[in-house]
Amino acid sequence: MNNEFKDLVKELTLVWGPTGREGRAAERIAELVRPYVDEIRTDALGNLICVKKGTSGKRVMLSAHMDQIGLIVVDIDEKGFLRFAPVGGIDPEVTVCREVVFENGTRGVTYHEEKTLKGAPAKLSQMFIDIGCSTREEAEKHVSVGDICVYAPHFIDMGSRVACGALDDRICCAILVEVLKKIASPHDIYAVFTSQEEVGLRGATAAGYSIDPDFAINLDVTASADTPECDAMPMAMGEGPTVKYMDRSAVMTKPVIDFMHAVAEKHGIKTQNEVLLYGGTDAGAIQPMRGGRPACCVSVATRYIHSPVETADIGDCLGAVDFVRAMAEETELPAFER
Repeated sequence: MNNEFKDLVKELTLVWGPTGREGRAAERIAELVRPYVDEIRTDALGNLICVKKGTSGKRVMLSAHMDQIGLIVVDIDEKGFLRFAPVGGIDPEVTVCREVVFENGTRGVTYHEEKTLKGAPAKLSQMFIDIGCSTREEAEKHVSVGDICVYAPHFIDMGSRVACGALDDRICCAILVEVLKKIASPHDIYAVFTSQEEVGLRGATAAGYSIDPDFAINLDVTASADTPECDAMPMAMGEGPTVKYMDRSAVMTKPVIDFMHAVAEKHGIKTQNEVLLYGGTDAGAIQPMRGGRPACCVSVATRYIHSPVETADIGDCLGAVDFVRAMAEETELPAFER
């Protein structure tokens, strides 16, 4: 299955789909999961909601976000250079000297003002995109203010590991596709491929409120603290999917943590504990909803997040497929009284 899953990851990471413009990703995912679900719909925020009916009367929400970080054009100068602002968490250090691509296929490269060479590293406000035009009028034939581009995707197959700029979070979308192919749950499964996670968990907030789940399992990437001189955290690539304890968006409750560990032990699934010192996930939007809902997050340890070379381990992903499926198939979910 490794190569089949790897092909799926490649396909989904090469789809253009920045925050607020997830339509292409949603269309392709809908095609992939249609044979395995009973209902597919898209809401006003662009969330793709796929429903697989059960018999228990309980609702389990599974989620992974479709959007990727991007750059939005805010100005076009008289020489045709594009100034931009970030859409999501853009790191200036990995944004300079990059190839970018717009929805209509227009490609360009990023660079910085020459004066920055003598001082501190360039800020985003000191960068621009060159699309090969010499005048504003020429550039406006290809790109308009408000258009969004992404790092041009380049999928790198490294055997048991892969790298690409949109692994966050398309690799988890691929995991969720695989879960839907195999799952046989007594509960109604609401698999939500969410929008606008990178700018504040917005899609999950809307979808979670409308679904009102009895239990929610989010899938996302997390830092892999196994590279030279990185922050001290427990996560490492190749050690299995994580049981998230905390990030900046949520502290997971003890009943939920106990449930995750019990399921992993029952099914012999190798996991690792996660404490993320920064960032957040869609679980943080669902947990406080409607007076509080049991929510957890299963993460895939990933190197170089929010860069064009995000890197993850295929074995961790396949473990996440088994882990999410096992939790969602449990008859008894974490205790919750409506």
